[in-house]
Amino acid sequence: MVKMAGLVGSPWLRIRVSPDFAPPLLRSRLASKPYLAHRRRRYLSASASSAPAQGEVRVRFAPSPTGNLHVGGARTALFNYLFARSKGGRFILRIEDTDLERSTRKSEEAMLHDLSWLGLDWDEGPGVGGDYGPYRQSERNFLYKQYAEKLLDSGAVYRCFCSNEELEQMKETAKRLQLPPVYTGKWATAPEKEIEEELVKGTPYTYRFRVPEEGTLKINDLIRGEVSWSLDTLGDFVIMRSNGQPVYNFCVTVDDATMRISHVIRAEEHLPNTLRQALIYNALGFPVPSFAHVSLILAPDRSKLSKRHGATSVGQFREMGYLPQAMVNYLALLGWGDGTENEFFTIDQLVEKFSIDRVNKSGAIFDPTKLRWMNGQHLRSLPLDELIEIFGDQWKRTGILVESEGTFVKDATELLKDGIDLITDADTALSNLLSYPVLSTLSRENLYLCLFEYY
Repeated sequence: MVKMAGLVGSPWLRIRVSPDFAPPLLRSRLASKPYLAHRRRRYLSASASSAPAQGEVRVRFAPSPTGNLHVGGARTALFNYLFARSKGGRFILRIEDTDLERSTRKSEEAMLHDLSWLGLDWDEGPGVGGDYGPYRQSERNFLYKQYAEKLLDSGAVYRCFCSNEELEQMKETAKRLQLPPVYTGKWATAPEKEIEEELVKGTPYTYRFRVPEEGTLKINDLIRGEVSWSLDTLGDFVIMRSNGQPVYNFCVTVDDATMRISHVIRAEEHLPNTLRQALIYNALGFPVPSFAHVSLILAPDRSKLSKRHGATSVGQFREMGYLPQAMVNYLALLGWGDGTENEFFTIDQLVEKFSIDRVNKSGAIFDPTKLRWMNGQHLRSLPLDELIEIFGDQWKRTGILVESEGTFVKDATELLKDGIDLITDADTALSNLLSYPVLSTLSRENLYLCLFEYY
């Protein structure tokens, strides 16, 4: 048997094989070629735990520019921003645009605009620069290839020449036998001669990561506590496709490691990815960051919030007349609270009070009615001069008034502000005021007065 090697409680994920327990024919070769220990392991066990990184706090928000900035993504960005600011750390923006078919610069620009509108200014990233760029994945391919070759040289990954047909057949066989649909490891122990023959023939190949067949991997999630996975259900996974493009989990790990990210705060749907990423961290010799997986934002019916529930993107809410400070305030309360009954916060107050250990691991319900109420609270808390400017610009932009300044704008704002929750509500309020039949109303009142006096 191979000696079990697993050190729980370390910030490093540790996986090793002992030459003393290697197969006899392989034992003599391990001394001169240590990487072969990875080539022949099939009964290796591993377990690990991440610990808070020492030194500077560095967090990142890494959206894919394939659409608009969803409120769920905005909340993730906000939690990262608040955590960094509360710890005196740095907030990094990285664009994950390796999906070349769906990623567009238009979507990227819209996301950057939405983040800026919310006031979530990044310390490093597009338009800002930094010491750990480039900050777009599409510009970092040289790094992925460099680290993939490093893993190949160490024996942590191997070339897999299986065709799509062979892989499908493996899945069908596993399904028939009611086994997990994992790679069978056909090329994991292939002789060098067979590998060289395929390379000479020009057979396409992927890079597969060697995964221990036994054991568990554990992390201490800052929100969810201890989370563990069984390694025997994973199988050797691909990190580089046959066309030379890196796979998501490999890109993310290389990026987070080389950008020295200390804390990964992201949505809970990424929790399963942590297993693969932690294994890659160890194989590359990088410390594992601390993880915090935030719950999903749910619709009132407790399903995942989607377009069918109405507006879901930051841009939509901006166009509907919401204030950025109200959006920030409301999004912060979706899964977090300061332990009091207070619900009204400025962004500076949020920075002062935010703590990751007060983030709830259960799903948060998105309530449009409460968001609208909160926007009204923020709107009416603005200085009168600022409110006059906002309403005046709105009335001029929509053509209700010709001028955005003046005594009338001031008087109308003071008269109407208490009944307005959204900036766009100001249009209806002023239109109703201007269309009120003042003359005819006064005429009827005068008539009634005359009749009353006559009788």
